[in-house]
Amino acid sequence: MSIAAAYRDIRRFLIAVLAVAGLGLAAQAAIAAAPDTGAPAAATQTEAAAADTATGADQAAGEGDAAAADSEGGYEHLGPEWIKGQPTSFEDNALKSMSFQDQYTDDGQFALGMNNYILVPVIVFISAFVFFLLLVVVVRYRRREGREPSRTTHNTLIEVVWTLVPVLILVVIAVPSITLLARQYKTAPADAITIKATGYQWYWGYTYPDQGGFEVISNMLPKEEALSRGEPAQLAVDNRMVVPVGVPLRIQTFGADVIHSFSVPSLWFKVDAVPGRLNERVLTIQEPGIYYGQCSELCGARHGYMPIAIEAVPMDKWRQWVLSKGGTFEEGAEGSEQADIQAPASATEGAPAAGGAPTAADDGGEAPSVPLDASEAVDTAA
Repeated sequence: MSIAAAYRDIRRFLIAVLAVAGLGLAAQAAIAAAPDTGAPAAATQTEAAAADTATGADQAAGEGDAAAADSEGGYEHLGPEWIKGQPTSFEDNALKSMSFQDQYTDDGQFALGMNNYILVPVIVFISAFVFFLLLVVVVRYRRREGREPSRTTHNTLIEVVWTLVPVLILVVIAVPSITLLARQYKTAPADAITIKATGYQWYWGYTYPDQGGFEVISNMLPKEEALSRGEPAQLAVDNRMVVPVGVPLRIQTFGADVIHSFSVPSLWFKVDAVPGRLNERVLTIQEPGIYYGQCSELCGARHGYMPIAIEAVPMDKWRQWVLSKGGTFEEGAEGSEQADIQAPASATEGAPAAGGAPTAADDGGEAPSVPLDASEAVDTAA
């Protein structure tokens, strides 16, 4: 069999493989884009009911806006149109759905660029090259050809090439990787705003020690309430962590009971919250918006029900929010000694400890928490 015939067979095989792959992608796209024809009438009724519910919720919210404005000093939270960094669906963009979420920090954009312009091209090139060599061997040295492969050994040129090329590839990957590690663990500047994120079973508490030491307790909203607000279910919360945009934030994490993990993918941010240990990382958000994350450490029966919602706003609006929460910007102001003391218990009264059986609140029900001061915590423990 001549070399021309061998390459002709390789070309035919590649065309067949590409055709099969193209058909598979086309079928996947068609399935993903196909409408649900199971019960169109029921879907229409559901949409109408949802619209009626939303209308009623808007009317009720209109009546309560004045009270909410008074209770929070006139501060208005960002609406669902400000949600950023959400995963991209296959229907919207098939290629983008296979990559990371949009990034809104300098470190996140650096990491995303490293993935898109270094790691992915290297992976694709190496995989294609190895696949091509495998096809050449399969086609040229088929049994019916009776061709004897070369028995050449100790080829100096080949040994030099297959040693140096992998080393160069690893160097190309290592330089930006080490740079990213160094960027992620830079020390926060002295004027950074400190926010302490405490993981409880199973909710988050956000303390602002520089603004008087007040704490905001954040619980997941019930599914119906989240959808009525236009926010994603199992990610929306009753109280977000409100932060200023464009300034360094010193995020400190602590676990009140077991190990939790404070993770927000679109901000390229993840820090474990460990009992008895205070971890810290600097975070600077580039754009105003709402960014969602979740606890990324298995912390018990309701691990999947303690989302993270960060609301980044301009500095003047953030100061307005702090004042509405009773915070202060006075120099040397100290918060109450009991401001950040919480009982390490579940957000739902009577819920089991970590690893216990799920409760009725696990279906997305509302799970309010009541902060306890030191004396109440002692009485409860007794």
